[in-house]
Amino acid sequence: MKKFLSLLLALTLVLSMAACNGGNGASSNPPSDQKDGADSTSSEPTTQDVTITVAALASGYEEAYPGMWQEVCDAFTAETGIKVELICDKNLEDVIGPSMQGGDFPDVIHLATGREKGLTEQFIKDRNIAEITDVLSMNIPGENVKVSDKIVGGFTDTSVTNPYGDGKTYLAPMFYSPCGLFYNAGLFAEKGWAVPTTWDEMWALADKAKAEDPNLYLFTYPTTGYFDAFLYALMYSVGGADFFNNATTYAEGVWDTPEAKECFDIIAKLASYTNPVTPAQANDQDFTQNQQLVLDNKALFMPNGTWIVGEMAEAPRAENFQWGMTALPASKAGGSGASYCWLEQAWIPAGAPNLDAAKQFVAFLYSDAACAIFAKGGAVQPVPGLTDNLEGDNKLFYSIYDNGADAAMGNFAAYEAVAGLGSVREVFLDPVNNLVNGTLTQDQWISDIKAASDQMRANLMG
Repeated sequence: MKKFLSLLLALTLVLSMAACNGGNGASSNPPSDQKDGADSTSSEPTTQDVTITVAALASGYEEAYPGMWQEVCDAFTAETGIKVELICDKNLEDVIGPSMQGGDFPDVIHLATGREKGLTEQFIKDRNIAEITDVLSMNIPGENVKVSDKIVGGFTDTSVTNPYGDGKTYLAPMFYSPCGLFYNAGLFAEKGWAVPTTWDEMWALADKAKAEDPNLYLFTYPTTGYFDAFLYALMYSVGGADFFNNATTYAEGVWDTPEAKECFDIIAKLASYTNPVTPAQANDQDFTQNQQLVLDNKALFMPNGTWIVGEMAEAPRAENFQWGMTALPASKAGGSGASYCWLEQAWIPAGAPNLDAAKQFVAFLYSDAACAIFAKGGAVQPVPGLTDNLEGDNKLFYSIYDNGADAAMGNFAAYEAVAGLGSVREVFLDPVNNLVNGTLTQDQWISDIKAASDQMRANLMG
C-alpha cells in the first residue's frame, strides 16, 4: 500500500507539471541555464515531428538567385528531419506583423536593423529576442565543427549582434557587405573624371558635372534608411574610432564637438546637391527609382551595399554603365576614407514555439551547404575563406578595405522604449528627406538630435 501511494503521488506530480506546461511539455522560454548563456555542444538532429516557421526577407540576394532561402530550408530538413515552413517576402514586416501581434511568432526571422518599419529594433527595445549565445557552442548540423569556429572573429562582438552590452549574443551575423558610394564607372572613364578622395574634391566635381549637364546631380539615396551606413562611415572617417564610439553611445556633449559639426555640415551640404526627386521616392515601394537615377546618369553617387548589383540586374541603364564603388571620402587630404560593414542578422523571437529546433536552424546557416547556396545569390557570410573565390563586381567591392578604407562596424546603442522618443532612424536619418526638400533647417535637425540623445543616454539598455 505504501508503494502504491508513493507511485500515485509521483504520478500526480508528473501530471501537475505537465499541466503547468500547457500539456505539451514545451515552453516558449529557454531553460534558465540557456538564458545564462551556458554552453551547449549538442546539435543532434531532432527526430520528433517538428515543423518550424522561418521568415526571411526577399532581398536583392533572393532576386539574384530565386529560391535561395527555400533551398537552404530544404537542405536543413534533409539533414535534420525538421520540417520548415518558409515565409519569404519583400515586405516581410507586413506579412508577419499582424500574426505576431496576436502572439503567433515565427521560430526564426531573417530581418536586419535599419528597415523603414523598424521591426527588429522594436523587438530589441522590448527585449523580445531570445539569447543565442549557446548556439555559438553548438555543432553545426551535419558537421563536426562548432558555430563559433565558422564565424570570423569580431562579428559576434559588436552592438549589431550584442545590443545590450552584456557580453551575450542575441542576433546571428548573416550576410555582410562593404557599403559605400556606388557610381557609374563608365561615365567617369568617358568624362575623364577622378573619383573624389576628399569632400572638397566631391563638391568641385558636383559643380563641374552640373555645369556640363543641368540634369546630373551629385547624389541620391534609395531611402533614408541607407543613411545609417553612410552616417557611421562618415563619423568614423571624420573622428576615428573614439568619436564613433562616443557618438553611437550618445555621450554627453558629443554633438557639440568639432567632429560632429563637420558631419552635420557635410550631410546638409550634400542635401543641397541631391536630386530633388529623391525624397518622394525614398520609401520601401519606390526606392529602386532612386537607384535608377545612377543607372540613367541623373545622379553620380548613392550609398548602397553589394546587393545592389543583383537587385538592379534587369533594370535599364545607360550604354556606358559599369558598376563602381568607393569608400566615403576622407575628411582632409591625406586622411583615410571609410566604409561601413553592413551586417544583416537572423534572430529568434523570445516567443518562438520551437526554440531548440530554431537554434539548430540558426546553427545550420553556417554550414558548408548553406554557405554555398547563399553564395549563388551573391550573399557572403562572415565565414573564413568565402571571399577567396569572388569574381567580377563582388571581388571589386570586397577589396575596398584592401585599398585603404577604414572599416566601421557597429551601430547606435539600444535604449529602453520611452513614450514620445523616436527610433534612431526617426531621429537621425528620416529628417534627411526634409533637409533635401527644404522643410527642415540644419540647426533644427541638430537641436532635435541633441534632445533625443539626452533621453537615449538616460535610458540605455545593459
